[in-house]
Amino acid sequence: MATMTTPAEPAAPPTTEPAVRPTHRRLSLGRATAWTVLWLIVLVTLLPFYWILRTALSTNAGLNADPANPLPVDLTGSGFARAFGLQSTEEAVAQGGAGGGLDFWRYLLNSVIVSTLITGCQIFFSAMAAYAFARLRWRGRDQVFGLFLAGLMVPTIFTLLPNFVLIKQLHLVDSLLGIALPSLFMTPFAVFFLRQFFLNIPHEVEEAALLDGAGKVRIFFRVVLPMASTPIITLSVLTYITSWNDYFWPLMVSYSDDSRVLTVALAVFRAQTPATGVDWSGLTAATLIAALPMLVLFACFARRIVSSIGFTGIK
Repeated sequence: MATMTTPAEPAAPPTTEPAVRPTHRRLSLGRATAWTVLWLIVLVTLLPFYWILRTALSTNAGLNADPANPLPVDLTGSGFARAFGLQSTEEAVAQGGAGGGLDFWRYLLNSVIVSTLITGCQIFFSAMAAYAFARLRWRGRDQVFGLFLAGLMVPTIFTLLPNFVLIKQLHLVDSLLGIALPSLFMTPFAVFFLRQFFLNIPHEVEEAALLDGAGKVRIFFRVVLPMASTPIITLSVLTYITSWNDYFWPLMVSYSDDSRVLTVALAVFRAQTPATGVDWSGLTAATLIAALPMLVLFACFARRIVSSIGFTGIK
């Protein structure tokens, strides 16, 4: 008996999906204008730093002869040598310097001590105050916090004279502690900044710690502070840069090299004007060296600073 064979069904043709082509955004007139404006802003921002570097690498005689040259005139590193105190008086005078000494390393150490002391104490006390305003419940808390924030509207110039009288009565004039004391404990901005982050911490975290037998002090040091490491680092960088760049208050209370910080020392170096004119090469070299640590510090934490500020502003 013959067996019937069914013809095989024809194979379905392979389906070829069209390859996904990358889409390129067309450069419209608006985007081109936006990028052009952005690069112009970057160039305008970086131009002062380049001009400082160009002046520091030039000689004073070359600057007087060709002040509009965009490149270093008579390329030299003598300005940095005078800033570090590596030149003799005769060499400094011959190259347009005042011949006065700039004890750079002592002033640098004073600035580091003052900035570190202010940053460490201010962050610690501001964190405790921010925790009290954000997580603890007590009568009149919001009213006290509003009064505390009113300190942001008081100009700094109004507090200089009372602070100076206080420092003088404490016999701390011409000392590093006298420079650091007015901003040693806390500032309204630091308390507000950390309070905004503490408000976003879930209450369940604290409740779990309370069930485990932890008190408020232990919760603050073991739970809250580790969770707030990012805003604390951000605030530390901002506080360190602010205290490093402070000029007017250290100028009021420091009179000798033992307590003179770097910003005041630069003004003293500027005042040592030789008969031939200002030592612009040495002054800009010293300014660049003084600003370089803060530029590096901000560049390392720039992304964290921006993200932390954006996060603490959202409740």
